[in-house]
Amino acid sequence: MTRIGFGFDVHKLSEGRKLILGGVEIPFEKGLLGHSDADVLLHAICDALLGAAALGDIGNHFPDTDIRYKGISSIELLKHVGNLLHQHGFSIGNIDSTLVLEKPKIMPYVNQMQKNIAGALGILENQVSIKATTNEGMGFIGVGEGAVAYAVTTIVSLG
Repeated sequence: MTRIGFGFDVHKLSEGRKLILGGVEIPFEKGLLGHSDADVLLHAICDALLGAAALGDIGNHFPDTDIRYKGISSIELLKHVGNLLHQHGFSIGNIDSTLVLEKPKIMPYVNQMQKNIAGALGILENQVSIKATTNEGMGFIGVGEGAVAYAVTTIVSLG
């Protein structure tokens, strides 16, 4: 049986933080604010995978009140989610995601992001799609206050 999951995440941009997206540190004057490294893309993917398997959400598994996750790399969170799926008898079909932010340009980093995600989950790079767009200058994203990520995943029950 094939299942579909949807994920969404949003984080505020803040000075004094590194910008980490898809496990890649991107040179920029601001980074995303959060309890972990605030990798909005990986958080949306984690939620989509967990949702497809009906295993809750990222907040259930990695609460921001737990000191163990303070500053943690979201690649580690993604690896944990991949292991949970495997333990529950699921295989990942594909991941399709979209990042929404005005700056910086993301396309030069997409191949490395795909490698990072595929490597963390033990899947092929061609099972991971990452797209990027702006918000055309509108809203909190458009004025450079934050970033959003959306993800849709398919998983297959192996049992």
